[in-house]
Amino acid sequence: MAVALCLVLVIEGILPFLAPARWRHMAVALAQTDDRTIRIVGLGSMLTGTLLLYLLR
Repeated sequence: MAVALCLVLVIEGILPFLAPARWRHMAVALAQTDDRTIRIVGLGSMLTGTLLLYLLR
């Protein structure tokens, strides 16, 4: 579990490290996105992650 959290932190840190201006622009765009769209994207991400874990195991 701790390894997975560490990997998430590494992956989440790549974009702000490599392209901080683009990351800032993305954060502003995300702040203007409605809740329904964010929930749909979150659900899609969770389902994709679950499916990939299932396939890898």
